[in-house]
Order: sequence, then C-alpha cells, then structure tokens
Amino acid sequence: MQVIVHTGAHNTDEDRLMKCLLRNKQSLSEGGVAVPGPGKYRELLAQSFRAMSEGEPAADAREVLLDAILDDETADRMILSNPFFFGAKRIAVIDGLLYPTAPERVAHLQKLFSGDQVRVFLALRNPASFLPAVLGTTTPATLKEVMGGRDPRELRWSETLNRIRATAPDVQLTVWCHEDSPLIWGPIIRDMAGLQPGEKIVGAFDLLAEIMSSEGMQKFRAYLHQHPRLSESQKRDVTAVFLERFGIPELLEEELDLPGWTDELVADMTEIYDADVERIQSSPGVSLILP
Repeated sequence: MQVIVHTGAHNTDEDRLMKCLLRNKQSLSEGGVAVPGPGKYRELLAQSFRAMSEGEPAADAREVLLDAILDDETADRMILSNPFFFGAKRIAVIDGLLYPTAPERVAHLQKLFSGDQVRVFLALRNPASFLPAVLGTTTPATLKEVMGGRDPRELRWSETLNRIRATAPDVQLTVWCHEDSPLIWGPIIRDMAGLQPGEKIVGAFDLLAEIMSSEGMQKFRAYLHQHPRLSESQKRDVTAVFLERFGIPELLEEELDLPGWTDELVADMTEIYDADVERIQSSPGVSLILP
C-alpha cells in the first residue's frame, strides 16, 4: 500500500486540501484510493507517536491502525492529512530549525507502516512569512528565543528535508512552494491521489476562487471551456495571467511583520529562500512540484 501523508502547520491550505480530497472521495475510492475522514486517524496517530517515544510499535500496530482508519474499505493508496503531523505551531521553529521534530515523526510513520511505500507532502514557505504565520503577535525576546540566537537569514528548508532524509531515507518527500499553490492546486491533488496529469477532479480551482474576483473566475472558466486542449503548463500560464489581472490584492499580500524586521532583512530572506528552493530541486529523494 502507498501511505500518503500531507502536513504543514504554517498556512490554511491543509484544510482546503482535505476538503477538496473529500469532495472526490467517491471517485477516488473507485480507483483504489482511500480518503478517510481526519477524525478517524489524527488522534490515533498522535497516540501511536507518543507510545513510540518510549518503545517500538506493537507487532500488530499497522493492522490495528488500518482497521480503525479504513473500516471495511480496501485500498491500494491511503491519503492522510494533518497540519500538525510535524508538531503544533508553537514548536514549528526551535533554535532556528524549521520543524525540528519532523525527522522523528517521519521515522515513526515509517515504522508504523513498515513494508508500505510512505510519501510525505509538504508546502514550503518563505521564512519571512512563515515566522509571522506560526508565531503570530510576538515580542523581540520571544523571536530571539525561538531562533536560538541564530539570524533569521539562516533558516533553510533544505536543512529540514536533509534531516528527514537522513533519518528516514526510504520515505519519498514531495514539496512545493506555498506561494505557488494557486497555480498548481490541481497537480498537487492529482499527485497525492496518483492520478494522471489533466485528469478531472472536483475543486481543482478552489484555492484560486478564494483569491480571485467572481468576474475573474467566470472569465477564467469561460476561457478554459473555449480552449479545452490546453496543456497543464499552458493552463498554469493562463492562470497566472488571470490572477495578475483579477486577483484580490488584500488576499494576495502576505504578513511579513515581526518586531525589528526591516525591508532589507525581508528582501535578504526572500532571496535566500529562492536559492534554497533551487537547491532542493536537485535533492535526492525529494520531488518539487513547480508551476
């Protein structure tokens, strides 16, 4: 079985993604893809991880979990989504490390589903907006404590991914940039579900509809209807054009306000983030979904 886990506590896309998957639950089930409701597994997995911090999982742990999660459903692929799989927002950054508990959690997951193919999906995000998203209103003292004395410019997603790979090398990682999500929402869902590029899904433009005016969405859908043979790459180009013209400005802007931060610091962090994403693109065991 393929066990697909989606996580990331730094934005609201996780809930949107699960809602989209659940809207396609019936058709996916017919293709051997199970999308159980989050209530069936989030606490179960949390309990399992707590127990594994003190010892190895029981021999029948996998079977017990699958019976509880899938009920009587049979599947070749199971999709689980939990924004706090790597930990709550309060521990998303510790001593200047992004998701420091991620390697241990992924290793636990691999042990629980030993013999299965485990894949983890995670949205990356510019640390200049990631920190405000997970810290909220904070103070210079709290920020300094969270960073462990490190400069915010030192934050690297590649560091987190490398630590996960070192701990659980057999787990495939699939990542994308949160900033690109509206352009690649459909491909993200299809990749999770094991669908072919362009295969029809319900809600492929849900995220786009939240940040684009109603007029823009009507014209966008009309354009796609008039040009049914567009490739995925062409669709993304068209999406970018419509988003630039009809996007709702206040919904496109990201919060970058933390005590003591300057425009120069944010620009530096953004440039470093872009370079880090390029580095990740060639990392072994990591797939990067690009627009």
